[in-house]
Amino acid sequence: MYRKKKFQLICSFIGILFLNHSYLLAQKESDKITGIIQEQINGTKQALFGANVFWFGTTIGTTTDSLGSFAIEKVNSTDQLIVSFIGYKSDTIHIHDNKKVTVILEPSLTLKEVEVSYKQKTTEISYLDPIKVEKIGEKELLKAACCNLSESFETNPSVDVSFTDAVTGTRQIQLLGLSGPYVQINRENMPSIRGLSTIYGLEFVPGTWISSIQLNKGTGSVVNGFESIAGQINTEIIQPSSKDKIYLNIYGNEGGRVEINTNFSGEINKKWSSSILLHTKNNQVKNDRNSDGFIDNPLTEQYIGLNRWHYSNEKGLRLQTGIKGVYLDNTAGQVDFDPENNSKNIFWGNGITIKRLEGWLKVGKVNQDVPFKSLGLQLSAVNHYQKSYFGLRNYNAKQQSIYTNIIHQNIINTTTHTFKVGSSFAYDKYQEAFDTLNFIRTEIVPGIFSEYTYKYLDKWNIVTGLRLDHHNLFGFFFTPRLHLRYALMETSILRVSIGKGYRTANILAENTGLMASSRSFLINTRDASTPYGLDQEIAWNYGFNVVQKIKYKAREGNISLDLYRTNFINQIVVDLDENTQEVHFYNLNGESFSN
Repeated sequence: MYRKKKFQLICSFIGILFLNHSYLLAQKESDKITGIIQEQINGTKQALFGANVFWFGTTIGTTTDSLGSFAIEKVNSTDQLIVSFIGYKSDTIHIHDNKKVTVILEPSLTLKEVEVSYKQKTTEISYLDPIKVEKIGEKELLKAACCNLSESFETNPSVDVSFTDAVTGTRQIQLLGLSGPYVQINRENMPSIRGLSTIYGLEFVPGTWISSIQLNKGTGSVVNGFESIAGQINTEIIQPSSKDKIYLNIYGNEGGRVEINTNFSGEINKKWSSSILLHTKNNQVKNDRNSDGFIDNPLTEQYIGLNRWHYSNEKGLRLQTGIKGVYLDNTAGQVDFDPENNSKNIFWGNGITIKRLEGWLKVGKVNQDVPFKSLGLQLSAVNHYQKSYFGLRNYNAKQQSIYTNIIHQNIINTTTHTFKVGSSFAYDKYQEAFDTLNFIRTEIVPGIFSEYTYKYLDKWNIVTGLRLDHHNLFGFFFTPRLHLRYALMETSILRVSIGKGYRTANILAENTGLMASSRSFLINTRDASTPYGLDQEIAWNYGFNVVQKIKYKAREGNISLDLYRTNFINQIVVDLDENTQEVHFYNLNGESFSN
């Protein structure tokens, strides 16, 4: 009996607390006035974002969100609520109850049409983006002869371009003092040049296909993966909506090199559009201008084709799909070398044949009424086959890759707080054979990511990102990244970045130039279950930069100061000094950094 009464008392006490809490919540909600502010355009009501709402004679107020909604605490001193917005007549509302209010503001006056013109710079740096991104446009690419992506940075001080070796004649880029493999190269925000294509892949993007290039130093967004260490390069390919419906470009020089580029773009109907991009390069003339017995440039036969389709409808559905094929046949070596008739190996020669097929699909859904809310899916697949020889040494390799990425974007209450969440999946299968070495490996990496962005007016931007990935050979690993932007003045921007990056080194594909020598390839393995028996490459990147806009008369420019440091936790060392007849590959033992 005593326990029963005690139980009843406890239940009564909990009930009183619950009723009290409910009453306080209801009272708190009743003290708020909510509503929506709209405008009327051609008979259609649309939300006004950023309208001011405040109590008459007070400093108590708020602003509307992207949906035009607001909520404001009730005051006792007045019942007059003022609504104002630039370019519209202010309105006064008398509040008598707590019903939701709807206000339609009228334009204060109708202005005549005003045309605003702006001359776009060939290279631009956004003053609002928290990540320093250099956007290189088509006109910048016209300043130098850009036959492919590797030659597109001749006028850019951020990227150094050099030849990988004198044998193959291929070019590579360097960023922040690190070679191309440490730079994540994407095509329209999807992985493009990686794995076996690290050295030759820059030649697979013809210059006439490029509409713009976005370049950022240091770590990038976690949305694009974990492989960025020195920076990111993203190329935008000419869209089907290009103003040039038919484009023809022919190039030739006295060295025997001939290139032909042909682009076709157009609309199929109101929803579908398509483009076909074709490129061919041929050079069958042997030149030896320095009389060293070796041809100056490889004999080349190259064909690249791309077909892409775009779809969009009035409900916000966007779709892009495409397919790209590459065929490359290069021959280099001594002038008298003939690959068809060299059975006795009298002359030294080098040859490489690459057959590559890529396909991709991008699907996105944007909410027309809520444009900051979207969902996107990215899919891509690659099949890369490579056959090559360096004198008596053969290197044959094959890569099959699949990549998927799902991204959801939304806000938290207002556009001051935005976030992206999603998941990715990467599959890579490699088969390599060099001399007596044979390597077969499969890498499977599922991952999830989250990125939060805080924006305070145009003064502050903070972007924090975190990835969690699981590698079937290396296990779980985290990728944290942070980007901070602060506007010292309207024309002076300070940015700070810090982030971590990971990559699997493809030691054979990235060092094909060394295969032309007689050095023996020796790998100091640590774990037989990992690629080549070596660990993952891991590095932290720290960045600081200041951009100052300058103007002299009618001309504008930028002064930029960049300070970056890359600290390697683990790096694959390519040691050519231990023995002149050998090249050693091993994990870092000590300190490695790049300033």
